[in-house]
Amino acid sequence: MTTRRAFLGTVVGGVAAGLGGPRRAVAQGTTTVKIGGVVLGDFGVTTPTLVAIEKGYFAQQGLQAEFIPFKGGPDLLKGVLAGSADLGISGATDPLVFRERGTTIRAIACNLEKNHFTLIVGPQIKRLEDLKGGTIGCTVAGSTTWVFGRMIAKKMGWDPERDVRILGVGALDALTAALRRNEIQAFVFGDAGAVVEAQGAGRILMRLDEVTPKWISLLTYATDETIKTKRETLQKALRAIYQGHRFCRENPEESIRIGAKGIGWTEPATRRAYELVRPLLSVDGRIDLDAFKFIQDTLLELGVLESRLPLTDSYTTEFTPVKI
Repeated sequence: MTTRRAFLGTVVGGVAAGLGGPRRAVAQGTTTVKIGGVVLGDFGVTTPTLVAIEKGYFAQQGLQAEFIPFKGGPDLLKGVLAGSADLGISGATDPLVFRERGTTIRAIACNLEKNHFTLIVGPQIKRLEDLKGGTIGCTVAGSTTWVFGRMIAKKMGWDPERDVRILGVGALDALTAALRRNEIQAFVFGDAGAVVEAQGAGRILMRLDEVTPKWISLLTYATDETIKTKRETLQKALRAIYQGHRFCRENPEESIRIGAKGIGWTEPATRRAYELVRPLLSVDGRIDLDAFKFIQDTLLELGVLESRLPLTDSYTTEFTPVKI
């Protein structure tokens, strides 16, 4: 499996392609904006933008919007660098990690505050203490899910080499299969843990803001060049997206319907994900800089980052608070 570090050593600057699923657009507007999502299967990443498209908020801003889901953080990064997407919605670690590797991306707004990632456990695990001596699955070593696995071990006072094993397994399907076979006793994932729970393959033991009191789940980022040359378009796009946030907070049933249709989840799974995400939806996009610094400190401690760049290299405040 390829870590972000290995990936960035070989393919930064390549051209990305989104997933093969349908792209969604609003009626003809004066300007086109392409929004990249780090994955399709995440309510927090996907639904507020899909709501903003369906409810016409982009059109109200004079924009024709297109939402393009990618296969993960590295693919989304390539898409944004290549211009396949004007902005990307991804985990908050990405601007810090990818900026340190020499890319020109910068966080422009916070989408989800705190931590919407979940710990999904097998039936034999009743409490966090039961995982001692077991294995916690993650996507790959060095990923955000791996970081959270290490942080769980730290919270419990466990040695991550002796007391609990943090194992890179792959994407959600692979993690779920490993959990069913008891090859792992738990795994870390985003709000798609709701799908695993709805399938009866495991249950969500906790949302991980219990482990990371300071964190940011999701940020929107763009390149320095896009920020410079498309500032007005980005402002309008963010205005539409945060109108989508407000709609999601205030209209659960229709938001769940739009999310389920767009992601392809069942209604029960989407409802569970909505319950996890709704309290964390940012009102105006402002980035909690204390939390952002805590993320940088954590990545340095775990060796995901090799050097401490000035935090200001990785974000800008010129787009927030978003006025809607």
